This record gives sequence, structure tokens and C-alpha cells, in this order.
Amino acid sequence: MGFYQELTKEYHEGMSKKAINKLKSKIAKKYALDKLPRDSDIMLASGKTIKSKTVRTLSGVAPIAVMTKPIACKHGRCIFCPGGPSSYFGDVPQSYTGKEPSTMRAIRNNYDPYLIVFNRLEQYICLGQLPEKVELIIQGGTFCSFPKEYQEYVIKYCFKALNDFSALFYTNNQFNIERFKEFFELPSDIYSEERIARVKEKILSIKDECILENEQDKNETANIRCVGLTIETKPDWAKLNEGNEMLRLGCTRIELGLQSLFDEVLLFNHRGHNLADSIESLQILKDLGFKINAHYMLGLPSSTKEMDLEGFKTMFEDSRFCPDMLKIYPCLVIKGTPLYNMWKQGKYRAVETKEAAEIIAEGKKYIPEYCRIMRIQRDIPTYVTSSGVDRTNLRQYVGQELKKRGIKCRCIRCRESGRASIIKNPELKIIEYGSSGGKEFFISFVDENDTLIGFCRMRFPSQFLREEITQDSALIRELHVFSSAVSIGKTPENKEMQHRGFGKILLKKAEEIAKSNGKNKIVVISGVGVRQYYYKQGYHKENPYVVKYI
Repeated sequence: MGFYQELTKEYHEGMSKKAINKLKSKIAKKYALDKLPRDSDIMLASGKTIKSKTVRTLSGVAPIAVMTKPIACKHGRCIFCPGGPSSYFGDVPQSYTGKEPSTMRAIRNNYDPYLIVFNRLEQYICLGQLPEKVELIIQGGTFCSFPKEYQEYVIKYCFKALNDFSALFYTNNQFNIERFKEFFELPSDIYSEERIARVKEKILSIKDECILENEQDKNETANIRCVGLTIETKPDWAKLNEGNEMLRLGCTRIELGLQSLFDEVLLFNHRGHNLADSIESLQILKDLGFKINAHYMLGLPSSTKEMDLEGFKTMFEDSRFCPDMLKIYPCLVIKGTPLYNMWKQGKYRAVETKEAAEIIAEGKKYIPEYCRIMRIQRDIPTYVTSSGVDRTNLRQYVGQELKKRGIKCRCIRCRESGRASIIKNPELKIIEYGSSGGKEFFISFVDENDTLIGFCRMRFPSQFLREEITQDSALIRELHVFSSAVSIGKTPENKEMQHRGFGKILLKKAEEIAKSNGKNKIVVISGVGVRQYYYKQGYHKENPYVVKYI
């Protein structure tokens, strides 16, 4: 019996990464191997999945970041912003350095969305993940300001890549590992330039012309489905016209660069929008049904620690804001930016690791349980920064500060069941709150240990911006059940929460609340790949939404 056979015989589902590595070391020593094989090597050689990096799919979806080509922002450039065409780092996407994992993947694939998605799916399979529920995240600047033809090109080829990958490597709804290995020439040296070039050529040979709507329709029943589509933009490029276009593209979530809640800070940093734009944009996007992931920066020039903390408080105590998610970015000093020159002249001091951790820990006091903190720092390697947070594990520093201050974060990320081991006595919980002129219901399943199993966001809109959204309509902006992603149509195992009926109960409760408040129509902003789920619950397609009369 060889290394791979012995390892896969002793490996079992649920083993920790530490236990897997210990097992690999023991067997490698027995066979006198020079180095430990990677999990991808094991999976490809034996055909058995050795799961790693499960944290990426704990929330139930496999994210795929697609970086757009370098295009300058219409308003010019924020003083802290690296990247863009002809930047210090060369021609790279706006606000990126070219050194981030998703940017490097895009560069390797010539910024071709079709190649990028194929490449990322290949990586997921090699890592033993289940990429059948994908969230596409479009990065690279203010997407809504790009030419409309290019916007559609990016999105339609993302969908086509998911569809074509499904058609190539699934037979009777089963993943064909042998066909996958043959196509990608694995196992072999994954870094071989010759292999990469040959695989690219094969992928491009099947990339023919396509129509967005056709690819969206195909994806409704594909093996690998887009369950969510996220687009990055700024408040001045996220009003009604842009919102309607994003709906047409299939977008379900907006990453909105608020950055500060003070006009003087926005003006000084050359953001190209003011606070009124942010407030208007938030209201329009929520009333169209989008989920909002707000970006908030700490330590911006002309801001102070006190202003940053006040911003945290205002973000959730002032109903004009109240985002569903939050990305927190301590400002970084990076070469090639106007901010770098200010810093060199002694006119700016960056917030460093300890201070950033203190501000974030203190700010977490204001985060309500309906919000998810998605990130607390940029995915920019520290070797390209000149000043600012110099540790990539800032979240651990924040955890230490929380413990020291006796603060327990109750955001969604800190409570979701994908990170818990045992679920005990789940119960429905409903939170009502005002938000951007409308009324929100956060309906959740929570167990006795405050573990969040799943939730539904329902909104009574403040305005009726489309014909599908009547005065008697309620908007379902999100329905999500946590735990590791389970293949579409498969039975969950062990502690996996998906497909256990929690979603149906949450949806039913939302319908009941809407009806008791005089509403007769539910309008859902559904990911293209989730529409089939809603059809089974009595919904039907109405333009970009799925709807049901109650």
C-alpha cells in the first residue's frame, strides 16, 4: 500500500487540519518522503477529497473574486488610492496594487472573466471544496462608472464560465474527476508555464459568443450556480439608473464605498461624493432590494480617532445608514499616492496595528446583530505599504482587545453556525428596525448558545421605484442558512445546516409577517442560481425578481 492509499484509508470526514497534517507526517515518514504532498496532490492522485481551507465555504457559498481590467475612476483619484492605469505599480485595477491574490489571478488570466472563473473553480476542486454554490464578487474600482458594454461583457462571461465548467465536468449531476484531471493535466506541476498555456488555450477554445440573458437562464439549473453577485461602486455611481442596470445584470449585493460619514473628510480625500449621496444611494438600493455591504475607513486624513468612533455609532444609530454588512479598512500609506507624499512631509500619521485594534474593538459595541462584519483590513500585503497596520492578523489583535474590554461582538460573522460545533434548541427571533425610510425585519433562527443558524431580511420599502414593487409589496433582500456548503440536491451530513428546512420556515415566517401588515405580494431579489428554490415555494419570475402573491 502506497502513501496516498494509506492516507485516504485512515482519513475520515471531520478531521481537523492539525489532525490531517499529523496523519500526513506520520505516513510520509513511513515512506521516507522528502516533503509532505499538498491536499490537492492527494485528491488528484487518489480521487478522495481532503478538505482544507473550509472557512471559505463555512457561510454556505464559495466566493469567486473577479478583478476587472485597469480603468480609472471618473471623478479622478482619492488621495489614499493606489493602482489604476499608469500607476506606481503599473497598469493595475484602481485601488489595488497588483500584489493581492485576486489581482494576481486576474493578471495571470489577462483580466479575462471567463478564464478567471475557470481558474478559481479549478483551485476549489483541487482543494477538495464544493464550489456548486458560487458568489461572484466583481472587484477593481467603481464598476458602475465603466462602459456599459464592458460591464455586460464581464458579467455574461462569468455566468458562461460557470455553465461551461458544469457542462464539461459533470455527468448525470456527478462530478467527473477523471475528466477534470485530463482537461487540466493533473496531477502535474501546477506552476508549469507550459501546462498553464495549454490549459488556457483549451478554455479559450470553448469561449464563444454569448447573450447575458441566455447564460442567466442556463445557470438556473446548472450544476455550479451563481447564488449571489456582488458589485463594488461608490454612492455617486449607485443611484436609480445604476441600480436598475445592476438588477438586469443579476446583482444581489452592493459593496458601497461610504468610507466616512463626515463631509469634510470626504472632500479632503477627494472621494467625489458627499454624505447626501451616501444617504440617497443607501435608500434607493435598499428600496430596490439589494443587500448593502458598506466600506468604512479608519484614520483617514482630516479625521480623528474620536470621529472614527462617532462614525461607528452613527452608522447604526442613525436610521439613514444601517448597512447589512460592513468592511472596515484602516487607511494605509502606499507609494505612488498623494497620501504617501503627505506622510513623507510629516503631514499625516497613519493608524497603526494597536490603535486600529483598539478603535475596531470599541466600535464593535455599536454593531447590531443584523450586521455582518465582513473584513477589518485590506487584502494588501504589508511589504507594499509604507505605514499603517503592519500585521495581516489584525482580527486576532481585535479579539484580544475585545477580551480585555469585556466586549462580546454579536455580529453575524461571530455567531454563525458554520463556526459552532453543536446546535441546541433553535428558536425563531424577530428584530424590527427603521432603515433608510423603510421598515426592516431581521428574522433569524438562534439556538440557546446564541448561535445563528440562518436568517431572512425583509423590508417594507420607503418608495416604490419599479413596477414590480407595489405599495402592497414586501421585499425579501436576503435568505441565508449557514454551515459548510452542501451540494445542490444532496443530503446534509453531521452538523451541516443547509437543506434541513430552516430556509423554508424563515421564508414562511416572513410571508406571515408581511400578510399581517397588509401586504399581498412578496418580491425577492434572488441570485440567478437560487430561483429554482423559490419556484418550488410558489414564486415565479417577474423581470429581475421572483415574486409571490399571498
